[in-house]
Formats: sequence, C-alpha cells, structure tokens
Amino acid sequence: MDTKVGLYICSGCGIGDVVEVEELKSVAEEAGAAVVKVNGCLCAPEAVAEIKADIESEELNRLSLCACSARVMTDVFDFGPGMHLDRASLREQVAWCTKVEDDEDKEDLQMVAQDYVRMSVVRVQNSEAPVPEPPEISKTVLVVGGGVAGMTAASKAADAGYEVVLVEKEAQLGGWAAKFTRSFPRRAPWTDLEDGGVDELIAAVEVHDRITVHKSTTVARISGAPGLFDVKLRNGAATELRVGSIVQASGWRPYDPANLGHLGYGSSPDVVTNVQLEEMLGNGGLKRPSTGQVPGSVAFIQCAGSRDEDHLPYCSAVCCRASLKHAAQIREQFPDTRVYVLYKDLRSPGQFELFYQQAQDDEGIFLTKGEVYEVAADGSEIAVKLEDTLLGESIQVNADLVVLAAGMVPTTKVEDGVLEKVEDEAAETAEGEENPGEAAAEADASEDEGAGGDAAGAEVGARILNLTYRQGTDLPTLKYGFPDSHFVCFPYETRRTAVYAAGCVRAPMDLLQSGKDAHGAALKAIQAVELISRGEAVHPRARDTSTPNFFMQRCTQCKRCTEECPFGTLDEDEKGTPLENPTRCRRCGICMGACPERIVSFQNYSPNMISQVIKAIEIPDEEDEKPRYLVFVCENDALPAVDMAAIRRLKYSSFVRLIPVRCLGSINTVWIGDALSAGFDGIMLFGCKYGDDYQCHFVRGSELADRRMENVQDKLEQLALEQERVQIHTVSADEWRRVPEIINGFVEEMEEIGMNPFKGF
Repeated sequence: MDTKVGLYICSGCGIGDVVEVEELKSVAEEAGAAVVKVNGCLCAPEAVAEIKADIESEELNRLSLCACSARVMTDVFDFGPGMHLDRASLREQVAWCTKVEDDEDKEDLQMVAQDYVRMSVVRVQNSEAPVPEPPEISKTVLVVGGGVAGMTAASKAADAGYEVVLVEKEAQLGGWAAKFTRSFPRRAPWTDLEDGGVDELIAAVEVHDRITVHKSTTVARISGAPGLFDVKLRNGAATELRVGSIVQASGWRPYDPANLGHLGYGSSPDVVTNVQLEEMLGNGGLKRPSTGQVPGSVAFIQCAGSRDEDHLPYCSAVCCRASLKHAAQIREQFPDTRVYVLYKDLRSPGQFELFYQQAQDDEGIFLTKGEVYEVAADGSEIAVKLEDTLLGESIQVNADLVVLAAGMVPTTKVEDGVLEKVEDEAAETAEGEENPGEAAAEADASEDEGAGGDAAGAEVGARILNLTYRQGTDLPTLKYGFPDSHFVCFPYETRRTAVYAAGCVRAPMDLLQSGKDAHGAALKAIQAVELISRGEAVHPRARDTSTPNFFMQRCTQCKRCTEECPFGTLDEDEKGTPLENPTRCRRCGICMGACPERIVSFQNYSPNMISQVIKAIEIPDEEDEKPRYLVFVCENDALPAVDMAAIRRLKYSSFVRLIPVRCLGSINTVWIGDALSAGFDGIMLFGCKYGDDYQCHFVRGSELADRRMENVQDKLEQLALEQERVQIHTVSADEWRRVPEIINGFVEEMEEIGMNPFKGF
C-alpha cells in the first residue's frame, strides 16, 4: 500500500507566537505530506474529530502531529492500532526551549521547526504500524518457593482467577516462617510479639482450587519463552507442564557462620547464630551448649558479617528487629536472664520504632553501640570487647551465651562449596536425561569474553530455575547475589522477561514486607501473560506491538546480538545464527544497535528509518556559520528530562537537533557515520545513567553504548576528526536542570573545535 501522510500543525501553547506555522505547511508538502492543516488547538475534540474525518475521506495511513511532546496527550491522539503515528515536538523542543531575542534567533528557531517537520514526515514514510501477532499461550503462573512470599504470590494470583503451580523443595510449606514460633509486630500497636502466622496461609493455599502444590519437588528444567515456558519438575517422577510466567520466591539462607571466626564462632560452643537460637526457643528452651544450663546473660552481636566489605557489604535489614524479638522472648520466658544487644547502628524503621522503644523500656535489656573487635572465652564466660562506643572508650561485656546476628544471603548466590552442591543435585536427574540448561551454561562458560559479549553471560547460577537460556541457568545476579531486578524504577522486573523475583531472594526483608512484595510480583506475573497474549511488550515499553525482524541472508553469525541482549531474547544454533524467542523481547533495539550488518529492524524503528531522518535535516553551508549538532536522546530518562527543562522554559542552542531513540544501546554506529558524512559538526548520545547507583531502563543499554564508543573513536581517528566531536552524556529523569548545561556545554566545546571539515562533500 502506498503511504499517504496527513500532517497536522498546532499553533497553540505558544507555538504560533514564535513559529511561522503557515510557512511549515509548504515544508511539509515538499517533504511528501498529502494533507497539511494548521489548528489553533490540535488536542481539542473538534480538531481530533477533523483528523478522524480526514483519515476516512482522504484514506490516510500515516499521521504526523506537529504539536506537543509524544509523552503527553497519548489518550487524545489515539487513532487505533492500525494508524501509524509520529509526533514532532514543536512545543517542548522548539517554542519553549529556544531563545528569541532578535531576527536571527527567529530565523534559527524557524529552521529548527522546519527540520522537525521534515524529520517527522520521513519517519512515518520509512516505517509502518506494527501489526500485533498474539501467540497462543498459557496463562498459568509458576511460583517457585513455598515460603510466605511464594504462598502469598500463589494465593493472590489464584484469587485473581489464574491457575497456579506452586513448587516447594521441602516436604512442607511455610519456609523459614514455619520455623518461627514468634515474630516481631506486624500491626498496631507495634509493641507486642506475634505468632508466626503462617498456618492459615498454608491451609488456604493447600485447599485453593486454582493452586496445584508440588512439595518435595525442584525444577529440573525450564525451556521456551514467556507464555510458552515448558517446565519439567523433579519429584521422584518426571512431571511436565506449560506455564506463562514465573515468580521466583526461593528465599534466603543464613550467612555461613564458619566465616565468622573473628567473632568467636567455632572457638566456643557458647557462640551460636540467631538461627540456632531460634531453634532453641522454638523447642521451649534456652541453654548454654557447654553446660546445658540456662544462661544468666546473653549478648547479641549485630551485623555479624553484614555491612562488612570482607563478608556481606549490605545491611540484611531484619537482623536488628530479629534480635529485639529474641531479647523479648528470652525476657518473657526467662526473666532472670540479662540481655545485651551490641550494635553498630540499630535499625528499626517506621512503626517498628515503637517496638525498639519497648525493648529500651525493659530494665533487663541493655543496648550498647560499639564496634566488636574481639570475642574470647574467658574462664566460664565469654568476653566481648567493643571500641568506638558512644562514650568513646573501649568496654567489655561478659556473657554466658553469645548470639551472632548472621546476615541473609539469597538462595541465588553461588558461594564456594555451594556450587558443587547444586551441581550434585542437578546430576540427580533421571538416568540418561540431559539438562539443557547445564549444557547451555557450560557452552557459555567457554565463550571468549573479549568477543564483545556479556561478561556475566556465562553465569551458571544456583540451578533453581534451570533455564535453558544461552546466557545461563538462572536469573542474572548483582555482585551480592541478588537477582538483577531494576532496582530504581521497576523492582520486580528481572533480566528474564516474565520471570519475577519476590521476597528475600530479591532483597533482605521481613515477613510483612515479603507478603507485600509477593502482591507486586503476582500482579506483574499476571500483567505479563495478559500483555503477551495480545502480542504486546512488557516493561518498559509496555504495550509495544513491534517485533524485531532479522534479514538472515546477511547474517555473519558474529553473535553480537545474542551476547549483548540483556534479556536473553536470542538463542543460537550450532553455527551461531540467532534463534528468535519473540515473547522474551523487550523491544529495546539493543540487538539492532549491536548488528554490524544492520539485519535487525522493527516495523516502526529501523537503521534505515533513522538514517533517512538524519538525511532529512538540512545542513547549512559552512559560510552561513550555522553549525548543526545531532543529539540522540534516550526516550526513558533523557527525553523526560528534556521535556521537564522545556516546561520550565530553560533554553539551549537552536543549532541542536534531537532524535529520540528507544535506548542508547539501540544506536547503530552507522548513524554516527551518516551524520558525520552529512556534515554535522558534533554528535551527542544523551541517555540513562548506569552503574551502582542507577540503572538504564534496559539494564545495560547505556553501558553498551559507552563501550561501543571505542569503535567510534577509532573511526574518528581514521577520518582525522577530533574525538571530542562524538560524546556520550547521561542523566536521570529528575536532573532536568542539567539539560541546558550539558547541551550548551557540548555546543560551546564544538564551536571551539570548529566546523566539520567534511561539510559540503
């Protein structure tokens, strides 16, 4: 079908005050728009009705709306899934951000508006509306882990009308909570200990008609893709099923106390962990292991391994409250026993402060701040020595029993000795059965990291899910072993589409928070199957119906797309040819940016489309002394920051042209070559931050773009161009104040360097 573009220009919101909108009509017609109209308020009901009427009468199949940002009025400018729509931001990117002080400023501003009109027409001419291809999928939710988080997720998903399969490796449900006789408060007045509180939840799960429970069961293998996961369970007999999404709630384990010798563990039987103390109290007793007698005094050492760069660098979140709970239990059952809580910082946030105050009011509980530097058996007692106390002096506390508040480690963390254990468990598959996840992981482990692939791609993991992804058997993890969820914006999302972490496997948390966490994960699991069933993407391009297309005739099997995809979307055959798993795709376009042959494209986003958009920008002759700078703007953080700066009328250079992209990782270096060849004087990549304190919306897009800059710099050197001509800058969405500083700073630096010597060739 021939393209027929209707272009509509808004003169409201101050656009018509500074832009000659009537002049833009001829620009649009020259660019190829069939219908061009100007309206004083394009979002008004009558204006929208006129556009709809034109679609029918003029048989338009492309629309370009030159008005406000594409990030607003999305419901107003919705003309159905079959209409291919582009929006040029004349308000935020022209009228509101460009200074107009003299006639030359007006001329430059008009040129900006004209370029954005051309770019919009070219964008819709060289792309098409994606057509959803909804697959036939399963909407069953698999929950791995039968603790509080797992049971809550299963219960809530089932209550919402979805079939759930719950897998628990132990012979009974409940997890750690089933072992706790008491818990710290979970409701007002936030001062009294409560029962463990899982019996009712266990009973509700086991009788729910939409929940199938498999106890004493592990996952042998998960193959396939979201909506089409084929799961094989190991429970004495092979059980196979298909599910649509997965909640991993496999929980935590205590930090190995064998590593806590510096705190006395192993040197005296009277130094125990908080888990061992829990077992004592659960059995109704409190005894010194060395004598079998009730201790006259108990000392709790907080942060035993936590907040320690040599052990667990993070706070385990619940240890302080767990020790206060144990202290209260001891005082309740053994009122003659004195309790000492020795802490670095005692953390009892929110309403739990009332629980902390309750402990402070108990005359038999002594709370002391200090850094433990020695624990030694001293005759019949154990001496705990502290420095950096509130008094500034070193002190010594003598106790009959010392309890180490050991930290929480996610079950996804593979430690020395644990890997061998999970490998042995994986080997217990039925005789002759191959574990594809293991094979994939071993194949990955042999990959050369220097080939431009994901250094973490060969991660074996703890073999809980036993995924058959080429990048590993389990969820990719952070350096602390927690699944790599999007910790800034989307905490339940992981780097495996439709697989969601919940509870203590995601982050250290208490029972109350684990239950709430499970609500969120269950909702995401439901959302995933519903979106996938309609052929739509999940976070962060939710409802995007475009899909990647691969022109395999030109594929060189370089593996860059398979290795660089953060989400494991692509597998590969024995030759290295990418094998698509469409429902795993997040539509970020990182594979498109990775491909040197440009064989990857989306219906509405492709290497050719952006190349044509770049060519649509008019480059003045050098003697006009009007440079041009191109900025590729990530739609996730940088573009919102640009819009926010415009709303506050912050100004930046009118020599800049912005091209929104899905992710910096989607930028193909050929676009940079095209821009330099076209005569652009400088190019900037403007995207999400990445690193320990922030995260690209597509996890690794900004990082990959930064890595690819090395190739760009080599190209600049070959062309004898200054390397400063191409730069990458990152912002978070709330750093809109920095937008004009970064853009204008870049422009000033380019002006010092001078014009592109290839301009005009």
